[in-house]
Amino acid sequence: MSTVRGPAFAREHPRALTAVLTVVGYVVVVGTLYGDVGIYPEISEATVDLLAAAITVINALTICSLVAGWYWIRNGEVRKHRAAMTAAFTLILIFLVLYLLKTGGGGRKEIVEGAPLRSFYLGMLGVHIVLSVLSVPLVLYAITLGTTHTPAELRETAHATVGRLAVSAWLVSLVLGVAAYLMLAFFYGPEQIEYVTGVA
Repeated sequence: MSTVRGPAFAREHPRALTAVLTVVGYVVVVGTLYGDVGIYPEISEATVDLLAAAITVINALTICSLVAGWYWIRNGEVRKHRAAMTAAFTLILIFLVLYLLKTGGGGRKEIVEGAPLRSFYLGMLGVHIVLSVLSVPLVLYAITLGTTHTPAELRETAHATVGRLAVSAWLVSLVLGVAAYLMLAFFYGPEQIEYVTGVA
C-alpha cells in the first residue's frame, strides 16, 4: 500500500488539529441550537420532518459502515476497513449539514409533559447526546491518524485504542438516535409533540 502522508500539520500535530476541529464543531452546533445566527434558510415543518427521516437513513447507513469497518479490521482487511471508516466519516459530515439546516432553519420536535414513556425517551436522548459529544474528538483523532499514516505506522500510534473507543461511543449514540427518531415518528401522536422553531 502506498504511503499516506496528508498535510504535514495533520500528520505531525493530530491532537492539535483534533482539538481545533472539535471546538469549531461544538461552537457551530451549539450556536445553531441556541443562538440566532441567521444564516439558515427558513424551512417548513414538513421539510423538518423530511430532513429528520433523511438523517435517520444516513445514521443507519453509518451504523452499517462502522460495523463493516470493525469486522474487516478484525479480519485484517485494512483497505476495506479504511474504506468503510471513510464512508462512515463522510456520512456523518452529510448528517451534520442536514442537521444544521433542519435545526437552524426549521426547528425540532420535543415530547410534551405527560406523554407515555417521556422519561425513557428523554433518558435515551440524553445518553445519545452525551455520547455524540464525547465521540467527536475520538472520531476526529482516529480519522486524522488513519488518513495521515500508513498501516505500519499506525501500529506505533494510539489509532487502534482510540478507534475502538470512538466506534463504541459512536455506534451506541447512533443506535439510540435512530431509536429516538422512531419513537418520535411512530410512537407518539401529534398531540404529544411540541414543535420548537429554530427561527427567531
